[in-house]
Order: sequence, then structure tokens, then C-alpha cells
Amino acid sequence: MLKRLIITFIGIGLLFAGVFTFLNQRDAQAIASNSDKLQVVTTNSILEDMVQQVGGKNVDVYSIVKRGVDPHEYDPQPTDIAKTTHADVIFHNGLNLETGGNGWFKKLIETANKTNGKEVFAASETVKPLYLTTNKNEKDPHAWLDLTNGIKYVQTMTKVLQQKDPKHQAAYAKNSAAYIAKLQKLHDTAKSKFLDIPENQRLLVTSEGAFKYFSSAYQITPAYIWEINTEAQGTPEQMKAVLATVHQYEPAHLFVEASVSPKSMNQVAAETGLKIYSKVFTDSLAKKGQAGDTYYDMMQWNLTHIHDGLATGA
Repeated sequence: MLKRLIITFIGIGLLFAGVFTFLNQRDAQAIASNSDKLQVVTTNSILEDMVQQVGGKNVDVYSIVKRGVDPHEYDPQPTDIAKTTHADVIFHNGLNLETGGNGWFKKLIETANKTNGKEVFAASETVKPLYLTTNKNEKDPHAWLDLTNGIKYVQTMTKVLQQKDPKHQAAYAKNSAAYIAKLQKLHDTAKSKFLDIPENQRLLVTSEGAFKYFSSAYQITPAYIWEINTEAQGTPEQMKAVLATVHQYEPAHLFVEASVSPKSMNQVAAETGLKIYSKVFTDSLAKKGQAGDTYYDMMQWNLTHIHDGLATGA
């Protein structure tokens, strides 16, 4: 036990040594060279893209959690700490996404000496939360999967960017208005998209229960193996429950998230005889240059592929 503690403290010491070395060398120089732009850090790639859409050429945006990585549980790296320390603004999702599990984000902003409401802001500030079924006091963090909530994220971000960089208020307002109009049009189209599918076939089966907001907005029923990625995954009890739900409905296909292992969903497929239709995006955008590499494209992909997968055989 003592040996393990010593190794842990040595590891922490090496991490902070790496942070300060990085601060004093490459990162400090890089940030200094872009001092005319607002330095923005986000906790994940979805928020990163939203900020970039509003900020345009007037912001430098850095995402802590990289594309394809689950933001629920994360271990910040020296580069993340350095970027957060130098940031003018830090946007996180909130709704217990980054503060659940190991609480990595709280530790990060304390290390970077940043303050909520001063440099740190929750993009979901104006969202009406849904709650988990396994813990009715815990908020479901996946609000962005309803486009109307995504718009609220953008509005909050726009307000903060304008406050922090009043010189470019007009540019932020113009970019935001155009972006919101684009998102609103996609949402308006999606509201009735699934009504051509019989109700008993409108069952969206995924690994994580991330689609409550999506399902409420677009009139489908969510089903899942586990409710949130911070809990046990693919337990016998979970598998029994999801199989019972699938047998109760008549979905044409299953789906698996791009940022989780397909192992458990492959087991559901084997047990039910249903095929996995496609990947869907939840906690991360696709890598740049691939389908789903922006928030708009991610939502368009989800809406199209979920509809087509459930409509097959309708």
C-alpha cells in the first residue's frame, strides 16, 4: 500500500513538472503569437465546433477531450492544463457530464486557477434538464442531441464571447444568427421526420441511454443497455432488460455509438436476430474530414440514419 502511494505521488509530481515545462516553453510561445485572438478552451469537440462557428477568425479554440474519446471519464494531460491556464474562456457542457465519475473537470479548473462565472461557463446554462431513471436526482447530460438545446448552447456561447471580446460583438452576432437559422431549419424538418414509421417500430436501441432528449424532441422511444457511460456496462441485468424491451417492440435495426465498444450491442444483435444498421454520434464528433465532423453534420447524420434504419421494413 505504501509503495503504491509513493508511486502515485511521484506520478503527480511528474505530471506537474511536465505542465510547467510545457508552459514555459512551447505553449507559452504559441499562445503569445496568437494574443490578438480570444483564447477559448472547450471540454469536447461538439462545443469546440459550436464556438468555432460563432467565433470564426476571432477565436482560437482548443478541445480538451479529442474526437472519438468519451468525455464522461477523462484524465487531463499536461497540454490540457497548460491551455486551460492560459484560456480567456472555458466552456463545459455541464449537466454532470464532466463533473460526474472522477470529477476531472473540477480538478482541472482548480489547477488552472479558473473561476465559474468569470472564465468558466456551462454551455447548457439555459437548458431544461432531463434526469436519469436509475438516479432521479442526477441530470442527463446529453442535451445537445435535441437541436433546440444546441441552439441554446450557441446563444449562451455568443453572449459570453461578446462580453469577453466586445470589439468583435457584431461579428459574433452575425455568425451566431446565421448558424442558429441553419440549426433551426434542420430541427423544423426533423420534428415530423419519424411520423411515417409505425409507432411500435420507433424504438431506438443504443448502448448508452444518451438519446432521451433526442427521442423527446423527435417522437421516438429510447432503449439502451446501460444508462450512462460512468456506470457498469453490459451486465446480465442490463442485457435482460434491453432484450425484454426489444421483444416488446418491433424495431427493424439496432444502432451503436461511434465512441463506445460495439461488444455489448453485438451480443444484443445475436440474441435478437436484428442487425446493427449504423453508427450514431453522441459524445463526440467524427474526425475532421469524415462524415459527422461538425455538430450540424453529426445531427443530420443521426436523424437520417436513425430514420432510415427504423423505417426499413415499415
